[in-house]
Amino acid sequence: MDDAAALMEIESIKRLKARYCRYLDTKDWAAWRTLFADDFRSDTAQAGGKVIVGADEFVAFTRASLGDRATVHQVHAPEIELTSPTTAQGVWALEDVVRLAPGVNLRGYGHYRETYEKADGQWVFTASTLTRLREDIFNVAVSLYLSPRIKRTAEALARRVVR
Repeated sequence: MDDAAALMEIESIKRLKARYCRYLDTKDWAAWRTLFADDFRSDTAQAGGKVIVGADEFVAFTRASLGDRATVHQVHAPEIELTSPTTAQGVWALEDVVRLAPGVNLRGYGHYRETYEKADGQWVFTASTLTRLREDIFNVAVSLYLSPRIKRTAEALARRVVR
């Protein structure tokens, strides 16, 4: 593949990721589902989530988790490498905001590590791992950094309360 063709493929993957953010934030679940291979694998365990295998399962989980909550996902600084004419891998810097409750928001910073495959002339996601560098809970008056230690303590307290 010549340089111009490689750059066109990389641009197509960038557009795929742009649609990922737009469809997710506008809650266009049917369109969002089209971006994933059927056997898509999501790993958010390092960010406090879990591993989900299957695009339908992933979309259903995300839809149930977010409901109609306002979200904003911004990705930038892509590092995309074509590994064959029909496969690629990439890393994206991420900043996202999720409205947790009225006046309570989460701002997260991290990275997506992804793999892609070109099927029927279109790039789709085959796997994604989300890692977090930092999470802040904020509202108009206050901002609180949630360190890993604070998160572990809060999770332990929540487990005790739920029992």
